[in-house]
Amino acid sequence: MTDQLTFAPKKIQVSAGSTVTWKNTGSIGHTVTAYEDEIPDGAAYFASGGFDGEQAAKDGYGDGQGGNVPAGESYEHTFETKGTYKYYCIPHEMNGMVGYVKVV
Repeated sequence: MTDQLTFAPKKIQVSAGSTVTWKNTGSIGHTVTAYEDEIPDGAAYFASGGFDGEQAAKDGYGDGQGGNVPAGESYEHTFETKGTYKYYCIPHEMNGMVGYVKVV
């Protein structure tokens, strides 16, 4: 996560059971929020802040109840289910801050 409003790298491929860590190397806050309808069937939902669904993550971020990954901090998630996961940063989605994890 960077000040250029990107996930770097934008696309990654990992093996099932791998843990992915997103580190905020910029100076502004970001979120890591899965698109609920863009993860494999049966896969665990993920979002910084520990929310159990996309709407809860949006509501929580908007209400100041969490989800923000501050500068220098990180968020991690372990991917157990194979498939492609699409995720985004809530405040910077309109700027194209989206990413993909392919689990094989």
